[in-house]
Amino acid sequence: MSEILISLSVALVAGLMMSRLAKLVNLPAVTAYLIAGLLLGPFCLGLLKIPGVGFSSLEQVGSFNIVSQLALGFIAFTIGNEFRVSELRHMGKQAITVGILQAVITTVIVDLALVVLHLIRPDLISVSSAITLGAIAAATAPAATLMVVRQYKAEGPLTKLLLMVVAIDDAVGLVLFSLSFGIAQALEAGSISVVSVVLEPIIEIVLSLGIGALAGIALNAVEKLFHSRSKRMSITVATVMLVVGASMLEFEIAGVKFGFSLLLVAMMTGTVFCNICPTSQELMDRLERWTGPINILFFVLSGAELDLRVLSNPMVLLIGVIYIIFRSTGKITGAYLSSAMTGCSEEIKKHLGITLLPQAGVALGMAITAANLSDGAMVRNVVLFSVLFYELVGPTLTKRSLLAAGEIRPEGRKSARTPNEAKPPISLK
Repeated sequence: MSEILISLSVALVAGLMMSRLAKLVNLPAVTAYLIAGLLLGPFCLGLLKIPGVGFSSLEQVGSFNIVSQLALGFIAFTIGNEFRVSELRHMGKQAITVGILQAVITTVIVDLALVVLHLIRPDLISVSSAITLGAIAAATAPAATLMVVRQYKAEGPLTKLLLMVVAIDDAVGLVLFSLSFGIAQALEAGSISVVSVVLEPIIEIVLSLGIGALAGIALNAVEKLFHSRSKRMSITVATVMLVVGASMLEFEIAGVKFGFSLLLVAMMTGTVFCNICPTSQELMDRLERWTGPINILFFVLSGAELDLRVLSNPMVLLIGVIYIIFRSTGKITGAYLSSAMTGCSEEIKKHLGITLLPQAGVALGMAITAANLSDGAMVRNVVLFSVLFYELVGPTLTKRSLLAAGEIRPEGRKSARTPNEAKPPISLK
């Protein structure tokens, strides 16, 4: 227990100190946290095997998975705040259209590129792995995007649409992956399962949204029983912890697997709560301050989880570079075309695609599922390589795009410190 607490403390402090260095070169804090994690990981300081200083193995990093899951839950819950009815009236149609089309276009472009690679070099990649990687390419990481938006207090049409699209992207990506992975399994096994390809992903989305909606209604009802800020925030934290735990449950009935998407459950909870609670904005602002350390730990642990061994395989690097080039092309092209179709401004058309490049946890989860393919290990390593690239480069690109769109206002250096106020002495007479 003592080693766990020391490890988390060192990780938190290392992330904070690295963010000070990153500020000197104008890098986002998210990138600093990831670099701190890499340095503390099993391929750098972890090699020293000093208890509490660094992580000696990927298994040790994985033992802190509950922290990462909890952070994702809070991040998704916060993103739900963007789906207020007032905002949906203005941007809902655009967000849904862009969210679906950019993901589909990205999948098609990556599929075509990797299938052509298969035709040229069948020994490098199979058709089943090619179409699976194409579906994984659609996934976008909401965590890094939200942290950049928070750090620089970005605000404007691009930021609003971006946060909506990354939330929608999870549901779209889940459907695309289930369809593509089902087809990939059929190509290898010679048969296709309608249950796993069509029914299970639909059930997962419907159940996730349903449970999330009920949790949002329940939170609003219970929150009314308390009046102090601390107690209302505590019940909000407890609710997010509950939906994170519930989303991890899996069961099977009559051969059909039932599961939940953590991001969809938590996001729907936040969406429903923010639309029916008249004081939700104040609670969201307080929650953002409370979750700061958890979010830092999430990114430091994410950096420590990056497996640098994938860099030693030239074939993985080759496929990874092709994957990154065509995924980036798909995101940028897909976002531009779908934004143009829905009448978005020039700033959104030019910059939205770049802000959708970050990729992390959702993609890695899909890659773990894809391990059942004949060359599933290669799929996982390619995704690991792309995550390593996108997590380190993506936040900076997001920052630059939001800055170019005029939604990050340059500010001078500010301090949040407030001097202690001298209280008048109390008379005992």
